[in-house]
Amino acid sequence: MTTPQRIKVWDLPTRLFHWSLAGLVAAAVITGQLGGNAIFVHGKLGLAIVGLLAFRLVWGVAGSTYARFSQFLPTPGAIKAYLQGRWQGLGHNPLGALSVLGLLGLLLLQVGSGLFANDDIAFRGPLMDLISRDLSDSLTELHEGIGSLIILLAGVHVAAIVFYVRIKKDNLVKPMLTGWKEIPPGHSAASAITTPSGTPTAPSPARGGGLVALIAALALAALAVWGASGSWIAPPPPPPASAPATPSW
Repeated sequence: MTTPQRIKVWDLPTRLFHWSLAGLVAAAVITGQLGGNAIFVHGKLGLAIVGLLAFRLVWGVAGSTYARFSQFLPTPGAIKAYLQGRWQGLGHNPLGALSVLGLLGLLLLQVGSGLFANDDIAFRGPLMDLISRDLSDSLTELHEGIGSLIILLAGVHVAAIVFYVRIKKDNLVKPMLTGWKEIPPGHSAASAITTPSGTPTAPSPARGGGLVALIAALALAALAVWGASGSWIAPPPPPPASAPATPSW
């Protein structure tokens, strides 16, 4: 083989999710730091992130090959093979998978705590009325702490991408833009890749994740946003009308 082999790795929904999540998280961090009226935009961004995360959880089961969690689950065998230089794959490498799963887990905790948080002034999370004020205050502190961890892990994620591009000459950004991975001539992945368990197998393009799976994922994402918005919570009853004052005369 004298020309690079092109293999379809990332489907369009996965790519749209990736860049949408990056943009929304960045905007949420900025609006959260600004405070003031921006905190209400921050809350709307949080609901959008809820929808994206719900979509990704469904797509991680019903999506195409390399988007599925079962394909890139970082098993001890895969991590060992990667550290020894024996792992050759097309999707997330084992360390990258750890970063992805870590970010998803932190973001789930972040939006979950944000739904019950408050700012002691005007903002109330859409589900705050379901819990006590003390618990809401505790979740607010958790929300602020997790935000710092997310910024740190996102920085590590970006640094790893730069390392791969500059040092290992492996552009991880282009496939997430185009969906296609180019395997250079003579690269061992051109003839075989290793699965998460370390078993060699022939490379193949992404399959699955059709229209039915996409509609189901979008529907469940919309349902998650509706549930997180608190629209289903009955408004508190109006205060009882006060009896008319009796004239002193």
